[in-house]
Amino acid sequence: MESIFIKGVQLLLSLSLLIVLHELGHFIPAKIFKTRVEKFFLFFDVKFALFKKKIGDTVYGIGWLPLGGYVKISGMIDESMDTEQMKQPAQPWEFRSKPAWQRLIIMLGGVTVNLVLGFLIYMMILFVWGKNILPNTALPLGLGTSPLAQEIGFQKGDQILTVDGNAIEVATEINKMLFMRSVKAVEVLHADGSRETLAIPEDIGSRMFESGQMSLLYPRFPAIVDSVVPGHGAAVSGLLTGDIIVGANDAKISDWMELKQWNTDHANENINLIIKRNNRLDTLQMDLDENGKMGVYPKNSIRLEHVDLSFTESIVEGFDYGYWTLHDYIAQFKYVFTKKGASQMGGFGAIGSLFPDSWNWKGFWSSTALISIILAFMNLLPIPALDGGHVMFLIYEMISGRKPNEKFMEYAQMVGFFLILALVLYANGNDIYRALSS
Repeated sequence: MESIFIKGVQLLLSLSLLIVLHELGHFIPAKIFKTRVEKFFLFFDVKFALFKKKIGDTVYGIGWLPLGGYVKISGMIDESMDTEQMKQPAQPWEFRSKPAWQRLIIMLGGVTVNLVLGFLIYMMILFVWGKNILPNTALPLGLGTSPLAQEIGFQKGDQILTVDGNAIEVATEINKMLFMRSVKAVEVLHADGSRETLAIPEDIGSRMFESGQMSLLYPRFPAIVDSVVPGHGAAVSGLLTGDIIVGANDAKISDWMELKQWNTDHANENINLIIKRNNRLDTLQMDLDENGKMGVYPKNSIRLEHVDLSFTESIVEGFDYGYWTLHDYIAQFKYVFTKKGASQMGGFGAIGSLFPDSWNWKGFWSSTALISIILAFMNLLPIPALDGGHVMFLIYEMISGRKPNEKFMEYAQMVGFFLILALVLYANGNDIYRALSS
């Protein structure tokens, strides 16, 4: 329960920061172009506000509904749906009186701030905390393979040499690259010492998604017992911390994932487990439960290597990390429109799960940077009621030389608002369903 509270506090703090800065992205250019801003609110003040204070022409406040925030700009059809103002003659300080290029800058301000903020946070994280890498030297057993990876030509024990001609610092990044980055060729070093360049199918991402094999390649480490759960099959059989599992019945076990898969295939069975203890082989009889579990935790012998970065290196690598974060999010967005992808949509629960269970500043800022970049992309979607919807109509105006009809804009805003509300309810409904069914 404590971890849920900590995640919730981090989520609220992160969203509050991102919303205020996003709205400042609209507020500042509006002020620069002498456009009146009537309200600046964190969260929505439906019927009432928790706090509000008027300074100059603007009312600053905090609403009670934490679904976002807004700035109400005079002479603009927005989520406030203040149509009475639009019936009055246009005033020089109103949004609708400004040139299209100024209105476009005002509307793009929030997205720009979120995007730049995400990049800056990644740069800061790399400068303060450095980065962790997982080179091939940290994987003495190489990588394990899923069935789909074997179809492509990967073999157990492979080491990744290059991806499209470039070396990678974290071997397990290969999965994300295959899924989202249109990889064409991967050069590997097989366990027998031979090198091979594998041609990657164009539809590999879709095949990974549909098959559920999101980790085509995974780090291999010996099946060494770290701890034993009292009362389960392992404890009853006499398995001890430090034992190395090398076989089960007649099967040879060379890494932990092999053991896990073998156990799953032999659920509810009594098995002979072959172990190495004090450099001697021994056999233990053990009962697996209905899920193929024996009641042990593995000792992960793989260790990441830490690298500190200079200020200049942090800027370069932070920009690169931010670019690929945005690229990968856009690349995977297409799966939202599939049946499986729609069922995996998440709301505040899914966003909250991005944060660490205990307070951790690096984890907090990493999640905040990711959410900031996601908000930038989502807000730019061409949906009325989002910034992207306004941008779409402004671009139409700049190309055609005429504004869309105001009545049309009102209806479009209403449709967009209800569409977003439906998506929010659906996504959070998925969160609730997953919580109840887990």
